[in-house]
Amino acid sequence: MSSVTEQDQENLKAEMKDTAEGGQCAAAKVKPKRQARPRAALGSPLSQGDLYLNRELTWLAFNWRVLNEAKDSRVPLLERVKFLAIVSSNLDEFFMKRIGGLKQQAGAGVVKRTVDGRTPQQQLAEASAIIRDLEDEKRRIFNVLVESLREHDVRIFKYSDLARRDRAALREYYLKNIFPLVTPLAMDPAHPFPFISNLSLNLLVTLEDIDRHSPMLARVKVPVGNNVSRFLRVGSRNHFVPLEEIIANNLDLLFPDMEVKSCELFRVTRNSNTERDEERADDLLEMIESELRDRKFAPIVRLQCGSSMSAVHKGMLAAELGLDEKEDVFVIDDMIGKRDLFELAGLDIPDLRDPPHQPIDNVHLPENENIFHIIRESGPILLHHPYESFTTSVERFVKEASEDPKVLAIKITLYRTSAGTRIIDYLVDAAINGKQVAVVIELKARFDEAANIGWASRLEEAGIHITYGVLGLKTHSKTALVVRRDYDGLRRYAHVATGNYHAGTARIYADFGVLTCDPDVGHDLTELFNYLTSGCKPAREYRKILAAPNSMKPALLEKIAREIRLQAEGSPGLIRLKTNALEDKEIVDALYAASQAGVKCELVVRDSCRLRPGIPGLSENISVVSIVGRFLEHGRIYYFRNGGDEEFYIGSADLMRRNLQNRVEVLIPVEPTEAREYLRRVLDLQINDRRNGWEMQTDNTYVQRKPRNPGEEIGSQEFLILLADERLKEARRMRKRRLKAIARRPSSQ
Repeated sequence: MSSVTEQDQENLKAEMKDTAEGGQCAAAKVKPKRQARPRAALGSPLSQGDLYLNRELTWLAFNWRVLNEAKDSRVPLLERVKFLAIVSSNLDEFFMKRIGGLKQQAGAGVVKRTVDGRTPQQQLAEASAIIRDLEDEKRRIFNVLVESLREHDVRIFKYSDLARRDRAALREYYLKNIFPLVTPLAMDPAHPFPFISNLSLNLLVTLEDIDRHSPMLARVKVPVGNNVSRFLRVGSRNHFVPLEEIIANNLDLLFPDMEVKSCELFRVTRNSNTERDEERADDLLEMIESELRDRKFAPIVRLQCGSSMSAVHKGMLAAELGLDEKEDVFVIDDMIGKRDLFELAGLDIPDLRDPPHQPIDNVHLPENENIFHIIRESGPILLHHPYESFTTSVERFVKEASEDPKVLAIKITLYRTSAGTRIIDYLVDAAINGKQVAVVIELKARFDEAANIGWASRLEEAGIHITYGVLGLKTHSKTALVVRRDYDGLRRYAHVATGNYHAGTARIYADFGVLTCDPDVGHDLTELFNYLTSGCKPAREYRKILAAPNSMKPALLEKIAREIRLQAEGSPGLIRLKTNALEDKEIVDALYAASQAGVKCELVVRDSCRLRPGIPGLSENISVVSIVGRFLEHGRIYYFRNGGDEEFYIGSADLMRRNLQNRVEVLIPVEPTEAREYLRRVLDLQINDRRNGWEMQTDNTYVQRKPRNPGEEIGSQEFLILLADERLKEARRMRKRRLKAIARRPSSQ
């Protein structure tokens, strides 16, 4: 690994000082390539390409903001390592999904321009320039973090720098535990160029036969994964050596009686866009399994290699892999595959981590009471993860449904889940207990296809009705419906959420959910599940929910138009939207029109945002804030003032064309006063966040806000942790007061 230069250290320290003082951050200084400035004024046509930002470039801009967390001295050291790993993982997926798709379009000769006026080839060129800047910044940050970790005796060694006894111990461990997994593959006329798997680490080894002096090449795959760590511990301290270093320095075990002339590291990324025509598929499950096989052998879109690789070998690999050496080859002069830094970020060193966070139990869901009685008597209950426990709310809801003898049926949509989520077990238990269970599994959830096929097979074996949604649409809604025979007849209980039924992400994603037995919501979800399980596409009549792809987008556009009408009638318009992405052109146009009419639009958009705020005569009434912090902001809130008769919605849909027109999504109104006030507070905190809030500028740069006083040094997420703890304490105080009051009551004669 290359050492950090003194200039790198000084420059980064200066930028960290700026960040710690709340000034404009390095992500705004080292900015992505600017997109064309708008020429708009009041009355200008909204179809001008320069009024809409590019989806790919704005997503890359989001990663600059995430990367800033890796160098912010206010963030604990191992958390900074985590953010560096996150950006690296994000870029891997960007190449697999977005770059892969753009290359397919460019290769097919597509010249159609996006709404922002770019061809696929132009997007590739601009994205590549930004990514190379990101990689340079990642290198600088990585080297500084390595030096900072060293100060805490967390070290990454080269194998050659170890003491002899440590090298001997690692060689012995490697020989017993990893060596049997390593398979060298020669490259010569008898052995064609080997298959290189996606995101695998590989050693290109140049060898020479000692007796015959005939050179040869071999490829050795570094077997990271399947319980094999990238970093092997040296002794009992937090000292580590990368696995590739150990393999490279023990090649005599693989190639006895051969002289190693060179050993060079490389890694490839393959295109994940291998979707087939669903309309022609006889069996959707078989089609997805076939797609996964195709993805394994999909075209390569990126080659990463170490800076020590010779020009000859770099050119040879590019040619063998079908890549343009100038455009598709990325030379990395430190650690290739920084997503593996998650291993180090997880070290149990409390002083270098965020303070422990324990989600509270929702105060409206006391233990030892039937959850269905609670929902029926208290009305809709708003959930907010990870501030509130997923286990004692959502998992409890499904668990009690599986056990309650009065529950007759359970219906649920699954987009992503995990082995650590008990919901699958509870659904199986429900089927065993004689309940009717129907599960809609989305087989095309990107990168979770194989896992979802496995869940589908397990559930089907338990006798559960499995369907895969509506042909041509992804089922992205997060909904569960429980039918129970109550004392007064059948009643439907529901859970509608912004996040997946996934216990792992529920600890690190900020998401909302609602538990309710509202008859109208029950009616609507019954209609929705009938749509999903039958595939019948006639328009459904929904009483309360907004469902994509049919009713959601028109309803949102109408609500924006209503704010414009009310503003014209003298009632101040206000729109507040919290979403992961704002990409749909018609929604952007509607918000521009609202701003021109004087409606105030306050947007919290996590990553991609096509809209430009602050353009005089067009969007001066629009502000855009992005929150980047400890948790991934994943919840969606849609608020409309509506002349004082306020509306709040939460749900699964982002403001992207794919969500509004090509997916099954659900938004549900939040009606209880207490829940609405809580959502209002969340919006207030994030719109005004001066610790984790980034304010979008008209030119697509973001400026991290500066705390103006000590009270503003706490970000919205930390404040919500404190708020959850205070709610729990208050609930406990109230419970004690009730118990004391009961104890003081005179006993009956």
